[in-house]
Amino acid sequence: MATKKVKKVETPIDQRETFVSIQKSFAESEANVGEKLETLYQLQKADSAIDKILQLRGELPEEVETLEKEIAQFEETNGRILQFIDGMTQNIANCKQDIIDCDTMISKYQKQIENIANSREFDSLNKEIENQGLLRQIAEKHIGESKAKILEAKNDLEYNNDMISIRKADLEAKRSELENIANSTAKEEARLKAAREECAAKIDARTMSAYERIRASVKNHLAVVPVYNGNACGGCFNTIIPQRLVDIASGRKLVICEHCGRIIVSPEISQ
Repeated sequence: MATKKVKKVETPIDQRETFVSIQKSFAESEANVGEKLETLYQLQKADSAIDKILQLRGELPEEVETLEKEIAQFEETNGRILQFIDGMTQNIANCKQDIIDCDTMISKYQKQIENIANSREFDSLNKEIENQGLLRQIAEKHIGESKAKILEAKNDLEYNNDMISIRKADLEAKRSELENIANSTAKEEARLKAAREECAAKIDARTMSAYERIRASVKNHLAVVPVYNGNACGGCFNTIIPQRLVDIASGRKLVICEHCGRIIVSPEISQ
């Protein structure tokens, strides 16, 4: 009777898992440990070279993005200002029509006064003329206020347009500088990214996750380092105990620095 082959169940990757479990998984992998360590180091070399290219660009990508956002904000503000000016212009037109209506009513009441029969009608018509005069003054006041607001809004619009011109000039200069750097490093960056992808394809997901986590946790983004000066970690420069030096030299075990958490490889691999 044939024995049923038991399928190994892969445990999900936990970003908080210990390095002990990663070392165990690394050791149980079908790939040669020495080859995996060398691939990890080559991956680190490619990433470090890519980091240097990105450092050449400095803060230019962020500066370009910031300028683009500032220009968009000024243009959005200008849109609101133009809508406000349109509203005030319409308000002025409405007030002018109100003045015409008031003048029409005043003229009407004044003609009626000429034909009144008693003082009661005279007082009533005078009251209406007075009310229309007040409405006319209010409309004129609103026109004056609207014109002042339009003038202020146009000043803001002019300021924003000046700022947009300045920001666009800065943006063009930054984009040109960034483009020049990108063009000068494009081929090398493409080669390094291809090398990185080739290395990453040879590394299991759990080890790759640990590698990325270590890179993200250290300032210089060095997750894989060689032995320094014969007996120290190449990342934090703390002394490595003799037994771990033996493990590193053997190339048969994934060794993690107990001080900084970096993966340490032998000088032979780094060379």
